[in-house]
Amino acid sequence: MNKKIGFILALVLIAFLVMGTASAGLFDFLGGGNSTAKVTNNDSNLIVGFDAEFPPYGFSDGKGGYQGFDLDLAQEVCNRNNWTLVKQPIDWDAKDAELNSGTIDCIWNGFTINGRENDYTWSEPYIDNKQVVVVKADSGINSLADLKGKTVETQKDSSALAALKGDNKTLADTFAKLVEVADYNTGIMDLKSGACDAVALDIGVAQYQVNSGNDTGSLKILNDSISSEQYGIGFKKGNTDLKDQVQKTLDEMFKDGTVAKIAENYTTYGVPGSLIQK
Repeated sequence: MNKKIGFILALVLIAFLVMGTASAGLFDFLGGGNSTAKVTNNDSNLIVGFDAEFPPYGFSDGKGGYQGFDLDLAQEVCNRNNWTLVKQPIDWDAKDAELNSGTIDCIWNGFTINGRENDYTWSEPYIDNKQVVVVKADSGINSLADLKGKTVETQKDSSALAALKGDNKTLADTFAKLVEVADYNTGIMDLKSGACDAVALDIGVAQYQVNSGNDTGSLKILNDSISSEQYGIGFKKGNTDLKDQVQKTLDEMFKDGTVAKIAENYTTYGVPGSLIQK
């Protein structure tokens, strides 16, 4: 009897496993689950690689999708070329591997040209961006000089980090510590919790962080900037054909006022004032 019961239970277990595997496959086929759909890179789509935690240029919309100034520009470029836009969030550290392997067509996400001029085939710059410092409003820190002896965080492989290790290393040497974090959201959370005293980041991201959330007014941006830089669209080295087509369309969008109109949706983040007018 025990052998029969064991045999029956084994059959039931196998049946459940088969059903579970089949239903999971069906669920993924229908678009559910956590699996990432494989997109074929072809002439009918534009796969844009971006950091999904870099507002206002690219970030989660809280509904399972993504939005941002650069993604809006990319969508309009695709509309005018009859392309399908594929928004592909990437690990920022793996951006070069993604681009060189053809997984993405370009990096379009507040991407700094300065210091990378020879690493990619670039569009013309379209944003003039500053690196600034965010602190708690009641911290008593009112200038870059006040950061002496403080713990400052910034995102790894960021323009702020490059500035603090380069032209502004003298400033960074006055800090108690310069800490690299995975993303700016982590830095801002650390700032709010007291784990650090300041966060160095892009002006657009800084304005987003200061003006969003339920605790508006708890953070402030120092008036002094660390450095300034220009944003462009980075294509794989030598991919001039795609760069030229995107640039031609972007130039048309500047000329007919579309870029400025899209930028108005991100006025809170200072995007209109950062545009490099054509």
